[in-house]
Amino acid sequence: MNRPWVLPVLFICMIGIAGVTSSTTLEIVATTTGLLSVWLTARERISAWPVGLVNVACFFYMFEDAKLYADMMLQVFFFALTVYGWMVWLTNRGTAKVRPTRRLTLRQGWLLAVLLPVITLIWGYLLQSYTDASIPYADALIATLSLIAQYLLSSKVFENWMCWIAVDVLSVAMYAYKDLYTLAFLYVIFLAIAIAGHISWRRALQSDTRGLPA
Repeated sequence: MNRPWVLPVLFICMIGIAGVTSSTTLEIVATTTGLLSVWLTARERISAWPVGLVNVACFFYMFEDAKLYADMMLQVFFFALTVYGWMVWLTNRGTAKVRPTRRLTLRQGWLLAVLLPVITLIWGYLLQSYTDASIPYADALIATLSLIAQYLLSSKVFENWMCWIAVDVLSVAMYAYKDLYTLAFLYVIFLAIAIAGHISWRRALQSDTRGLPA
C-alpha cells in the first residue's frame, strides 16, 4: 500500500480496459474515482471521502441506466454514509490524522448477521415484484452487504474489510453477467485493495491498543 507507482499503474490499466470495452465517459469517471476512493480509504486518508461523494453521484446515474435499481438506491445511502464517515474519522482522533480503528462488538455482529438476510429478502422481493430488475435477489444481497460494509467503514470498524471482500467477489460475477466488463475489472482491483487494506489495518490495530475492544 505504500508503493507510489501502484496507483498510476492501476489507472492506466483501467483506462486501457475502458477503451477496449468502449466504455462511456460516465463509466470511466465512476470507475476511476471509485478506484481512487478505495485506495485512499485503505491508506486511511481523509481525502477519500470527498472523492467518494463524486463516485457515488456517478454510480447513481450509471446503475439507473443498467436497471440495477438496488445498486442505484444504494448510492443514496452511500452518500449519507460518506458524509457520516467524513465526520466520524475527524472526531476522537487526538493528535492522529484520523480516528483509531476499533473492532466489531459481539452485539453488533449478531445484529448485522440477522439484518443481512432479512433486508436482502425484503429488498429482493420488492425489486422482483415492482421493478424490471434483471437479477433482483443477487442485486439486493450485494446492495445490503455493501451498506453494512460502508457503515462499518464509516464507523472505522476493522471488520469492514471482510465485508468488502465478500462484496467485491459477488460484484465481479454480477457485473460480468451484465456485460459491464470495466466495472467487473474494477472490482477485481477493489478486491486486491480490500485484502491489502485488511492486512494494513490489522497491523495498525495490533500496534494501537486503543483499537482493542474493552
